[in-house]
Amino acid sequence: MTTTLARRPGNAALLAGASFLVIGWTGLLVPSLIRSIEADFSQTDAALGIFFFINAVAYATGSMVGGLLIERFGRRLVLTVAAMLIAFGLVALANVPSWTLFLAAAIPLGAGSGAVDGGTNGLVLDLYPTSRGRALNLLHLFFSVGALMAPLVVGRLVEAGLAWQVVIIGTGLAAVPLAVAYAGVSMPSGRHTHADETTGSGAAARIGLAWPLLALGIAIACYVGSSLGVSDWLVRFLDTASVGLATAALSLFWASLTLGRLASAMWSDRFDHARFAAVAALLAAVALVGATQVSSLPTSIVLFGVAGFAFGPVYPLIMAVGGDRYPGRSAAVSGFLSGFAVVGAIFYPPVMGFISVGIGLAVAMLGAAALVVVCAGVLWWVSTVPGGRASSAV
Repeated sequence: MTTTLARRPGNAALLAGASFLVIGWTGLLVPSLIRSIEADFSQTDAALGIFFFINAVAYATGSMVGGLLIERFGRRLVLTVAAMLIAFGLVALANVPSWTLFLAAAIPLGAGSGAVDGGTNGLVLDLYPTSRGRALNLLHLFFSVGALMAPLVVGRLVEAGLAWQVVIIGTGLAAVPLAVAYAGVSMPSGRHTHADETTGSGAAARIGLAWPLLALGIAIACYVGSSLGVSDWLVRFLDTASVGLATAALSLFWASLTLGRLASAMWSDRFDHARFAAVAALLAAVALVGATQVSSLPTSIVLFGVAGFAFGPVYPLIMAVGGDRYPGRSAAVSGFLSGFAVVGAIFYPPVMGFISVGIGLAVAMLGAAALVVVCAGVLWWVSTVPGGRASSAV
């Protein structure tokens, strides 16, 4: 790798946390405002599914392409532009006059968010090479905090009479300082050249088509398809509850997910990262099945919280496994995995809208449980495959 780590990673790490706080909040805006948006544009759950699909495609593209652009042009330029795309997309969402333009505004929003997601994961992999499990759990803790705050705060603001457009514009303005900070903070550039692969140190690996990396991509896609599907549709699933209670349940889900990541930050580096994540994923599946099958609304809400706690460590630990296996290609690996993560978001959360219209949202929630079981199985398999590029490249 051509760059050296910043001597004082504190400012870059804080900026990474602030970025994840913003994209966590942003990711829950439309799900939290789903009732108001559907009413104002006279749309159905299926139409919102199309929005989630477009946003997810843009997010995946931003993640994968962003990682490659970082290796070519460096993090400073790419992440600055990405933060401005988030701001532009949000302001556009709040001001467009038609549903078609609302869908179009999801493109810059998703692309910018995806590039920030993948790029920031790679940044933390470079900043903390000896404690990736802890560092990535703490990074994603900020995402969880933003995600749990959004429905809680947004639900109260909407109930108080504030227009949903104002909430989205305010979030867009909050993304501007991120762009300014990325333009000035000291951080590893993330640039990579072919010469880096011939240094003999083994630090930079040719990724190629590596079965463990592809398996991690499948696992993270299944995880995101499941967890994001639950998050996107939980307020709608709890349609017998008031808006305030339903959004509070969504906040509980993300609060529990936050606690799961905090607990994992303290313990995960003591265990095999892949196996730790596999067990957590399986526990999440069990809790999801219970949450959809019980007849008691309070019990269902509590079980969704348990699922959130178990979900917590899975995503950051998958990233940590990727960083452990390919330490010299953090930007490309994090971008690749972030892009695969959004493949799950592209396919399953939007499909849940159509399942809801066809055979019911409870069935769609059970599908989310099935996906996270697949995630657990794939992660356990990865834990049995020897690390290192020599044994995994094909």
